[in-house]
Amino acid sequence: MFGRPAPRIEFLCAPENLGVIAEPVPARDALPDWFRRLPAVDKERLSVTDNALTVKRCMPFLDAMNTGWVLPLAATVRIEIADGGQTVNSGWDFDRTMVSQHHPYQVAGHPMSPRPPGKFHNHWAIRTPPGWSCLFVPPLNRPNGVVEVAAGVVDTDAYHALIHFPFFAIGSDGLHTLEKGTPLVQVIPFRRQDARLEGIVRAETPAEAAERERIHRATGTADGWYRKEARERR
Repeated sequence: MFGRPAPRIEFLCAPENLGVIAEPVPARDALPDWFRRLPAVDKERLSVTDNALTVKRCMPFLDAMNTGWVLPLAATVRIEIADGGQTVNSGWDFDRTMVSQHHPYQVAGHPMSPRPPGKFHNHWAIRTPPGWSCLFVPPLNRPNGVVEVAAGVVDTDAYHALIHFPFFAIGSDGLHTLEKGTPLVQVIPFRRQDARLEGIVRAETPAEAAERERIHRATGTADGWYRKEARERR
């Protein structure tokens, strides 16, 4: 009845920033407008396909979008891209630093070169319980077409300073505006001990092959095996 409290993640900011900068939100509350408008079934395609399901009925796609938290852009930032991405300038109307630059030598040989690496300044400190870290990735299935943040893992149970996020400008040449609240980073907390699984590589047994085929056939139905059998039985 009186078990341990559920693990929680905390986002802390300076008192003067509370209510001023955009706040972190559960990832499920930051679904993009295009996804919200998308019907689960494209009725116009029913005549030419078996079920005409869209990604709105794809649980792996949706679960990725719903996992963890989204750190939004604290304030509106303007990104000016020129020379095919080799020149990037930033500006903002805010009294906190929003963007600075990394030196290109720090990512020499990176596939994004010669695009220079930038750095978004985050104004939220993150705390997790002992043994918990956070994976930081670009918002899953939410590309903005202007910038892409580099992924990283931080032991947020010990590192309580502000975490800033390297990025590359990927947009076309021109001036781009990223509004305050734009999803910038998806934060996925995980217990480090859960990430230490032993890996085994082998051939499947006949029973495992039969199970794989059964699930594959059922997955294509309108009801969806994954939603009924895997997701709802957790």
